Amino acid sequence: MPLEILVKTNSKAGIIRDLEGLKKIDSLSQSIANRPEMARPLSIIEGLKFAKQAFFEGDSSNYTMPSQFDLPAMVQYLRFRSGADSGANSFTKLVSSFMDSARQEARISINMADVGSNQLPLLLDTISLRAQQLFDTSKYTVQMTGTSITFLEGSSFIINGLKESIFWAFLLIALCMLYLFKSVKILICSLIPNLIPLVITAGVMGWAGVPLKPSTVLVFSVALGIAIDITIRFLVNYKQELPLHGFNRRRTVIETIHSTGISIIYTSMVLIAGFIIFSFSGFGGTQALGWLTSLTLITATGTNLVLLPALLISMGKSKDAKEDKSMQQNG
Repeated sequence: MPLEILVKTNSKAGIIRDLEGLKKIDSLSQSIANRPEMARPLSIIEGLKFAKQAFFEGDSSNYTMPSQFDLPAMVQYLRFRSGADSGANSFTKLVSSFMDSARQEARISINMADVGSNQLPLLLDTISLRAQQLFDTSKYTVQMTGTSITFLEGSSFIINGLKESIFWAFLLIALCMLYLFKSVKILICSLIPNLIPLVITAGVMGWAGVPLKPSTVLVFSVALGIAIDITIRFLVNYKQELPLHGFNRRRTVIETIHSTGISIIYTSMVLIAGFIIFSFSGFGGTQALGWLTSLTLITATGTNLVLLPALLISMGKSKDAKEDKSMQQNG
């Protein structure tokens, strides 16, 4: 994975004139090269070392940073001019490619191993800390960029977006449930059966190695919206049937399953069949969206027809036990 480090100075042509700054770039490059995850960095420093080695007739022992005494003698190698009319050779063009036209910005180009989203932030923080130790922030500005940074920022954006979408979805659903049923217990009973399918889907994604990306993140929001519709249908029917059965929760739950359960199963089968078609797509993101959404809907249908009734009956048992105890005390 490519990583670019930009070192900027405040003065014009400051990169060429500031020998101390070049030495700091060399120190940063050596620190990076010593890490097993990093390849050897390429920058203007490599060009200066190569020029010094060429000046001393190719002696490999002179492949080091030029000192202030070496630079005047090496001036013919260090004319960093560009353009066809300036007589620039291929070496100066190569070295100049690691600087901007104003010579205020130097670029360090690095190839690094794909260490994963967990280790990448730690690795970048280590490099950033070393850069802060070397460069005075009043004179230099150090910035990291490249595909590695883009990958890290993209992953953070997707994960934060997933957290926010699920949070707002549950919040809005909770408000709707409180408005419809005006009961905190009913609210808890309705959220648990819809939270479990999301957790199972997330676990299956990790087990199957499905990465988090915009196409797969949609699974959680889409499936949650469809699954909560099943819950609302069940609870609305339950609320309507409850007075007809003398507020007997067990009997009401059984009748609700008989009257609403079949329609819920048929509706879920149609939705699952619609989403499973995406699994035959040639695009990997669409494939994952299809089978993951279908898996979430299958799990949500099961939890809403098995776990939700069990929670409602358990809640009714505790209430009935309190009522019986109160009647015995009054009697």
